[in-house]
Amino acid sequence: MDNPAIARLDAAITRVERVVEQRRAAAAKLERRHAQLRDTMTQAVAALDRIIANDPADESEKN
Repeated sequence: MDNPAIARLDAAITRVERVVEQRRAAAAKLERRHAQLRDTMTQAVAALDRIIANDPADESEKN
C-alpha cells in the first residue's frame, strides 16, 4: 500500500520526533549547566562568607 499521504505523515512524525529528542537533549544540557553554575556560586558565596567572617576590619571597628 503505497499511499503518498501516509508517507508524508510518517516523514512528518519522524521530523517531530527528532526535534523533540533534540529539545530534550538541549534541556538536559541546560539543566546540567545550571547545576554546575549553582554549585560554583554556592562555593563562591561560602568563600566570601569565610572572608567576611575573618575580616580584620571588624576588629578595628570594635575598638
